[in-house]
Amino acid sequence: MLKNPAWLTLLVLLGAGSLGGCVAGPSAPVPMGTETGGAPLAVAQVAQAPAGARRDLTTASDETDQDRRVRIRTELAGAYFGQGQLPTALDEIKRALAVDPQNVPALTLRGMIYAAMGEFDLGEASLREALRLRPDDGDTLHNYGWFLCQRRRFPEARKQFEAAMAVPQYREQARTLLAAGLCEARAGDLQTAQLILQRSFDLEPGNPVTTFNLADVLMRRGELERAFLYVQRLNQTPELVRAQTLWLAIRIQQRRNLPASVEELGSQLRTRFPNSREAAAFEQGQFDE
Repeated sequence: MLKNPAWLTLLVLLGAGSLGGCVAGPSAPVPMGTETGGAPLAVAQVAQAPAGARRDLTTASDETDQDRRVRIRTELAGAYFGQGQLPTALDEIKRALAVDPQNVPALTLRGMIYAAMGEFDLGEASLREALRLRPDDGDTLHNYGWFLCQRRRFPEARKQFEAAMAVPQYREQARTLLAAGLCEARAGDLQTAQLILQRSFDLEPGNPVTTFNLADVLMRRGELERAFLYVQRLNQTPELVRAQTLWLAIRIQQRRNLPASVEELGSQLRTRFPNSREAAAFEQGQFDE
């Protein structure tokens, strides 16, 4: 399986960090991996005020010392998780939960860390606890859906993604659609995957992960001209060109029986990424790898 660069990875975990995984094979797009997450997503809250008075927004000054300690520990855990330092990430999240055992973002991140460590029962228990405490939390629903997809429990995963999308004012629609589309592709339903990924692209056309995966699914479905147009959006943007994007374009053009284009793209691949596995596959003519 090909290792993917940072921008080709899917930032799965919302609110505290990220989850890495790999999708490969004839029924699923390729790029997924790990990526460092940022600070927990926070929905603006409205402070209580007397009847008739204008409500004020909660800001950083309203954060308690306990909240601050939990937030910092959770952010640290998310950073370590994104770097693949799972034991250290788990230690940090344990410290956060020692301060606040019912902190939903921390419980969610703990679940994803356990899953990445192969402790799936512990991971699911932590995610389910987070949802018990806050059943309408879009971020946790998203992450539980991704967890279930990784476990190949596709119908259950679909329900979680749909529930996340149904949360009022949920701000990560495009990202959840991306995860749902990847999950449908992994399940082998490329037609549904294409429809969902197209919706994600329409919401966030500048996301290179969505663009790449949509092109990949289109190729697998035989819509080669459209697939090439999408991947070329990436290959015509210098900072987005990767061995994977060139290789996908090469494979599309090979299927379209356009040898001159294949050779031109192959030359770019050899020149820019001579030591990549994609370049080696090109030299060996392994276009279906």
